[in-house]
Amino acid sequence: MASSADTPATGDQDQEEGGARRDFLLLTAGAFGAVGAGFAVWPLIDQMNPAADTLAASTTEINLEPIKVGQRILVKWRGKPVFISRRSKKSIEEARSVKLSDLVDKESDQDRARNPEWLILVGVCTHLGCIPAGTKAGELRGEYGGWFCPCHGSHYDTSGRIRKGPAPLNLPVPDYAFLPGGKVIIGKSQAEVDKDKSKVAG
Repeated sequence: MASSADTPATGDQDQEEGGARRDFLLLTAGAFGAVGAGFAVWPLIDQMNPAADTLAASTTEINLEPIKVGQRILVKWRGKPVFISRRSKKSIEEARSVKLSDLVDKESDQDRARNPEWLILVGVCTHLGCIPAGTKAGELRGEYGGWFCPCHGSHYDTSGRIRKGPAPLNLPVPDYAFLPGGKVIIGKSQAEVDKDKSKVAG
């Protein structure tokens, strides 16, 4: 027969075991709830991924051979305008003679155009997203011979760098790579293209 001294100890032990069981059940229920919430939310997250047709259009390939020296063209890439400029020696010299201290967004022309003859830019003004003029023949090119945004008066030079006006940054340079046959692919870096070539060769 158990003594009265043993009774409180047994009660405490039962309470501890009950508390541990309750904690275990709460943790298990919480884990199942989190997994269930993940399954419920996943379709919503998955629908935000780009559609297959968008992924297919993630690169644009352009034949550069028909573009004459001094000519600029506009192409579309991922729904955005892209300016391609085949620069003259004069344009290249002007762009490379600018001191970095004179620039708002300090980038050298060498960093923006790997091949000096070709400048490739996303044609969206960095102020409020307008499309600057200066690609089509007869359009205003601004005070620096590059591009001019008619919305709020931002002037870009022949390297697409902001020189005057409210735009805070230069026109962006997208990833691009030169391909054999006088072509360029926009949306892939030269390193990615070289890696793809080595996979095919290997």
